[in-house]
Amino acid sequence: MKRILVVDDDTTLRIALTRYLQNRGYVVQDAGSGVEGLSAFEQSSPDLVVSDVMMPEMDGFEFCRRLRAMRSGQLVPFIFLSSRGEVEDRIQGHDIGADDYLIKPFEPRELVAKIEAQLERSRRTHAEIIRLIQQSNVTTEASPTPLPLTPAEEKVFWEVIQGYTNKQIGDRLFVSPRTVQTHLSNILSKLQLENRSQLVRFAFERGYHPPTEAKEAE
Repeated sequence: MKRILVVDDDTTLRIALTRYLQNRGYVVQDAGSGVEGLSAFEQSSPDLVVSDVMMPEMDGFEFCRRLRAMRSGQLVPFIFLSSRGEVEDRIQGHDIGADDYLIKPFEPRELVAKIEAQLERSRRTHAEIIRLIQQSNVTTEASPTPLPLTPAEEKVFWEVIQGYTNKQIGDRLFVSPRTVQTHLSNILSKLQLENRSQLVRFAFERGYHPPTEAKEAE
């Protein structure tokens, strides 16, 4: 399941938004300020960040700026959720590095639509990175170490590193999303990793390439 970090000093809104997103199948972590948001991000990198702008200690603009300065935060989709709706505010948000900007009050379904669009864009970006890396690999490169996974887990591994969601993997492998998540949890445990992002990075660094794409490259 995709992990979302919600950063907002409005406790009531934060709790309501967290519950709404959890009901839509997301794993949600929340923080009450930019300072807390940075700490939460460093502890467990999310797949997407939703942040308010006006907050104590560190506002959303500074939070986004610092996040984009981190190597691990450069490509994470970032959506501002703010009552500051002036054109200049929205422009500033995008200039700093936000991928989208939604004005309060908002329709929760619209936020979810924006979240899903950004996650899909991120998936395509990861898939393209994989393709480019494979294209540049020399053919004499040594084969990677065999994975310590069961056949079923290995099938899920190849699908995950190509950026597919649990539902998409379930459809492709004819199993339920719950079964996919179980296999993914086992994979992360066996490889001593915490999340999908780390798994993709692990695959890139160790030279694991999806079999089907490797055949197409030939």
